[in-house]
Amino acid sequence: MKLRLCAIGKRLPSWLEEGIADYVKRLPKQASLEVLALKASKKPTADEARAEEAERLLAKAAGSDVVVALDERGLQWSTRDVAKRMSDWRDNGQTVALLIGGADGLAQECRDRAAHLWGLSNLTLPHGVARLLAAEQLYRGWSLLNNHPYHRE
Repeated sequence: MKLRLCAIGKRLPSWLEEGIADYVKRLPKQASLEVLALKASKKPTADEARAEEAERLLAKAAGSDVVVALDERGLQWSTRDVAKRMSDWRDNGQTVALLIGGADGLAQECRDRAAHLWGLSNLTLPHGVARLLAAEQLYRGWSLLNNHPYHRE
């Protein structure tokens, strides 16, 4: 299973970059996570920006077996849900692209391409925090699948 976190926005505070990098490093080769920070659009309207960013995101998702759009309207998954989905992706040898939109959110094209809409929280999250939270939950899901002591209930 290969995981690719594709997110709009290249500049994050160092503490977020370090946190994301820590979870990327913790994941084993068989559940590798690649984080791709893509340039935000400078188009004048939100619709134009979302459309341009959708092209960038979907280009990075090309060839992925499974696309997961992180969207506030998506279903909130428990950690056990994340682990179950990871188990399925692993067992099927799938590549997964997780998409995080820019300041104006995701274009409908990204939602339409997605097999799953994952809502991380009912809270409004900064995009960098969403990246960190997604990376942490992927690591936690992997640790749960592998009986690693990181996850406790």
